[in-house]
Amino acid sequence: MTNVIVAFSKAEDAKNIKNILMKNGFSVSAVCTSGSQALNSADELGSGIVVCGCRFADMVYQEIYECLPPGMQMLLVASPSQWNGRAPEDVVCLGLPLKVQDLVSTLEMMMETMARRRKKLKNQPRERSKEEVDLIKQAKELLMERNHMSESDAHRYIQKCSMDSGTNMVETAQMIMSLINR
Repeated sequence: MTNVIVAFSKAEDAKNIKNILMKNGFSVSAVCTSGSQALNSADELGSGIVVCGCRFADMVYQEIYECLPPGMQMLLVASPSQWNGRAPEDVVCLGLPLKVQDLVSTLEMMMETMARRRKKLKNQPRERSKEEVDLIKQAKELLMERNHMSESDAHRYIQKCSMDSGTNMVETAQMIMSLINR
């Protein structure tokens, strides 16, 4: 579940938004009445959505947005005259008066977007370090020399052994190196 931080300068507004979100199945991680409280909560959680108003006693939403950790998004709830044309590109804005269904559907959309982004990042292959690339290359060279394989055959052999044993290619290359260099 995505972390949600509710931040409004008036405690009553924050409590009302929190109650609306909780009634609609969202889990609210923190309720804040100042920008610094919102930033502290965001730093602790690392990722999620900050639902906030435009102004606080200590800062405005733009200052909060600029200090948010990379995994956080912002949903600004304010009068259109307060943010019209000045809100950063990736701040989602909802105008007042606020409709509950608009708030709920916007938050759901933001959560789906975050989940898709996380899944996409998770599915990207991890970059190998220079040492790992060199180790695989050495194992291929050893196979090519000792078993008279072409480079593509040696690579395929390491891949197949890796898949058969359920280990990654670096671990398989290490095993090949240790078995051959006894």
